[in-house]
Amino acid sequence: MKEQVQHYLNKLAYETDSWDLKVALEAKENVIVIDVRAPQAYAAEHIPGAINIPYRHMSPESASNLDRAALVVTYCDGIGCNASTKGAVAMIKLGFRVKELIGGLDWWKRDAHPTSTGAASSDDPSASCGCA
Repeated sequence: MKEQVQHYLNKLAYETDSWDLKVALEAKENVIVIDVRAPQAYAAEHIPGAINIPYRHMSPESASNLDRAALVVTYCDGIGCNASTKGAVAMIKLGFRVKELIGGLDWWKRDAHPTSTGAASSDDPSASCGCA
């Protein structure tokens, strides 16, 4: 039983759900939400306040202006996409404290949380799919 409890505690340490993220954002906690999808997908719809850094472009340069004390939450389209996992790994390697949003944008919307539209903060025109 002890191993199983530890397993679930580990999941909570590395994952968050849309409700907990919404509560953290409303409480103005020090959270940076990163949409790791292509700029076109971000522009079409994203979590309000999220920034766009496609996971393939995460680097010391792309993360240089981010608050290293913040919790970074990565997300992508949803359970059929693993870009948020790849983004989480990249941000951890860059020295950030990271959680992955389980269910991604899909579960965020299923929980009836608002979304925004508009141009991405990244200008990579080469990305053509949502999980770039």
